[in-house]
Amino acid sequence: MLKKVVIILVKEKNMKYNKNIYEAIFKSRPNRFNANVILNGEEIVVHVPNTGRCREILKEGTKVFLREELNPSRKTKYDLIAAMKDDILISIDSQVPNKVVNEALNNKKIDTLHKYTKINREKTFGKSRFDFKLSTEGESEVYYLEVKGVTLEDSGHCRFPDAPTERGARHILELIEAKRQGFGAGILFLIQLDNVKTFSPNDITDPEFGNVLRLAKENNVDIMAYNCKVEKDGIEINKKVDIIL
Repeated sequence: MLKKVVIILVKEKNMKYNKNIYEAIFKSRPNRFNANVILNGEEIVVHVPNTGRCREILKEGTKVFLREELNPSRKTKYDLIAAMKDDILISIDSQVPNKVVNEALNNKKIDTLHKYTKINREKTFGKSRFDFKLSTEGESEVYYLEVKGVTLEDSGHCRFPDAPTERGARHILELIEAKRQGFGAGILFLIQLDNVKTFSPNDITDPEFGNVLRLAKENNVDIMAYNCKVEKDGIEINKKVDIIL
């Protein structure tokens, strides 16, 4: 029989996502969009909602969790949304971070952003589209926020990115420009696992991203990192994580 648990991945106000979740065993990842897994003794192809490498997580024999999707137009029936790394459950769904941060903003869980009462998603500034545009009543103060999901972890130390990202560096440069024009600006790294010690830019994989992030710090762009509680019945923002630049 299929081993199934029903979980709520994310709660947003009155919305919740109830999907069937199945345990499987990871076998291989032929490309960045798909993976081969063993489900109920049968090898099947599933979608991976994360174009990052995830090589330190998705190893042959790893226990993974699949979310059943009932859209008949899809080529694959399941999304690979999480995986065990030793005894740590890591969410690898790249669509989760914005939903978790949106919930956190609405519930005033990010202490430096409490004063912003209006939350808009996917707003353009310059040549970039930021994840959030926050504002006070009457838009007397405006704040642009970009969110990056983090899954790369080694002995409690987390890094971003796990693959070179020109787009990520461009977003940071646009945040610097927003700050120069008098807006509030920040980047929040949402670490999609618990019990971590520090966050740093991954200078080995993408030194340019690290250089631009440090430049942002010099220009008073806020840099935040939070870990998450990831469980079989949900995921939510948890605590601040120390940042080492």
